[in-house]
Amino acid sequence: MARVDVVMPKMGESVMEGTVLEWKKAVGETVEPDETLLEISTDKVDSEVPSPAGGRLVEIIVEENDTVDVGTPIAVIETDVNAPVGGDGAPEAPPAADEPEATAVQPIAPSEAPVEEAAPPTEPPAAETVAPEPTPASQDAPAGGGTEVVMPKMGESVMEGTVLEWKKAVGDEVELDETLLEISTDKVDSEVPSPAAGTLVQILVEEGETVDVGTPIAIIGSAVAGDVQPAAPAPTAQPETPEATEADAPAPTLPVAAAPVGGDGEAGPIPRRDDDGNFYSPLVRSIAETEGISLAELQSIQGSGSDGRVSKADVMAYLDARGAAPASVPAPEAPAPTEAEPVAPTPVPVAQPEARQAPVPAAPSPPAFAPIRPAPAPAAAPSSASVGDDVEVIHMDRMRQLIAEHMTRSKATSAHVTSFAEVDVTGLVQHRNAHKAAFQQREGTKLTFTPYFLHAAIEPLRAHPMMNASVEGTEIHVKKAFHIGIAVAIGTKGLLVPVVRNAGQQNLTGLAHTVADLAERARSKKLQPDELQGGTFTVTNVGSLGSLMGTPIINQPQVAILSPGAIVKRPVVVEDPALGDIIAIRHMMYVSLSYDHRIIDGAMAASFLAAYRRSLEAIAKDSQLV
Repeated sequence: MARVDVVMPKMGESVMEGTVLEWKKAVGETVEPDETLLEISTDKVDSEVPSPAGGRLVEIIVEENDTVDVGTPIAVIETDVNAPVGGDGAPEAPPAADEPEATAVQPIAPSEAPVEEAAPPTEPPAAETVAPEPTPASQDAPAGGGTEVVMPKMGESVMEGTVLEWKKAVGDEVELDETLLEISTDKVDSEVPSPAAGTLVQILVEEGETVDVGTPIAIIGSAVAGDVQPAAPAPTAQPETPEATEADAPAPTLPVAAAPVGGDGEAGPIPRRDDDGNFYSPLVRSIAETEGISLAELQSIQGSGSDGRVSKADVMAYLDARGAAPASVPAPEAPAPTEAEPVAPTPVPVAQPEARQAPVPAAPSPPAFAPIRPAPAPAAAPSSASVGDDVEVIHMDRMRQLIAEHMTRSKATSAHVTSFAEVDVTGLVQHRNAHKAAFQQREGTKLTFTPYFLHAAIEPLRAHPMMNASVEGTEIHVKKAFHIGIAVAIGTKGLLVPVVRNAGQQNLTGLAHTVADLAERARSKKLQPDELQGGTFTVTNVGSLGSLMGTPIINQPQVAILSPGAIVKRPVVVEDPALGDIIAIRHMMYVSLSYDHRIIDGAMAASFLAAYRRSLEAIAKDSQLV
């Protein structure tokens, strides 16, 4: 009997508590996974909370209108839906005699009434009738007291996530809130903490795979590592192997080297991991076996997934590129050329071991691919085999792909123009040099140039409201608040643009703290999704990286981005009241402004840059800013 705690969720980095507004379910009612369980309210947002598991709501701990801290248990769900409804501790005595028969089937079937009816006759037929259900049925097996880990929702507009890296392996012990895996969305990369303490008994989504928000990705239970092994290979497939012996016979027509490795519980000849440690997901193995792709061919494909893993897209591209090559795969196995055709449908159950007979209708699928393969044959160029030894092929990681997509879309959306100005920041440099040591000792953070650049932009933005706007169709939306994004380089991987909220309401000291905090958490992957959204203007300090100037691309849907360059000493002509024009050594800086020419003209951009220059040059060594 598995009991799953429902806890008050964390709805943002600064949200520490929540109030229960309304329970959508009452004690005793059945709830499905991800079905709305209750509605909560925080000081940021009202939100509906989905159920973390399917079962029966057996206890409500926090009543409506009560406020509790984030992470506090607020309800308990019993995942054994066959238990009687009466009371929190539903009596188990009467059905106990029949339970041993049913428990063998319970982990395989979803939480539905038909399983209860199918279980009593005999276990094997019950398992077969349930087997055609979606594969997550076997994944939904926290019947031994486990807790499902689901793909978290990392923002209002985020609908899916990609597993980048599992920090724990099956059988490892994990503590509550210990980092379990790292995920990536189109907004942010983030570490996912464990929702419960126990043993990681099953990983349902492999690294590099993308699934919808709310999809189960792992199961944490109290089982030890030894108990995990039988669960993963889906033992229900074993009784069916005698029935499928003839269908499995042609499998050795694929590379013999794969056969010895097939003993890891998978029905097909493609191993889960090859001798070189390369991982192949169930979907990739299923396609490979269906299409007659050998292990050697899989190893030759340059993977675009995490750590170079071969994805479905890579396999499909390979199939399109190799033309009539599949015919040569069965060729070495002369003894059974006619049996090469049944090979395609037979190994399909690798992804769904329980449904060995389901793939039979899939037999026509190879002809469906056949006419497509010869045409795109020239597309073999991306394959690593088609490039020379003096060329290294590097596939973009997810962050780089997202940056490429966003930047290309921005250039296609806005009519980009860039204007420049030169600023004498000698007074700014003197002010920082005079205060940075005392500031760090007093505030515990460094005083960098970026807070100065943000602080100096506020008044020019007030005077030029169109710079703080966005274009929505034929409408211009002018923003009243100043939410300024700051571009943060993430090593050599790319950059993120966290947003300084209400920058116009913060002094230089406040901005210094905010900028330092956002930059640190951006580099350590601790940012919340809402901290990367809602910006109205962006400042990217290319000078911190040594660039003299830059022409940045607008961060959509904004209409302007400001780029201070490197501060360098140069001899310049200055006007002295007593001496007139003289040559002096000054700290000089170029500033560029890229703007959307659909609503901002050159005159407005020049006016903004002039105001920004005056704002920076007004800073003197003794200015009262910190």
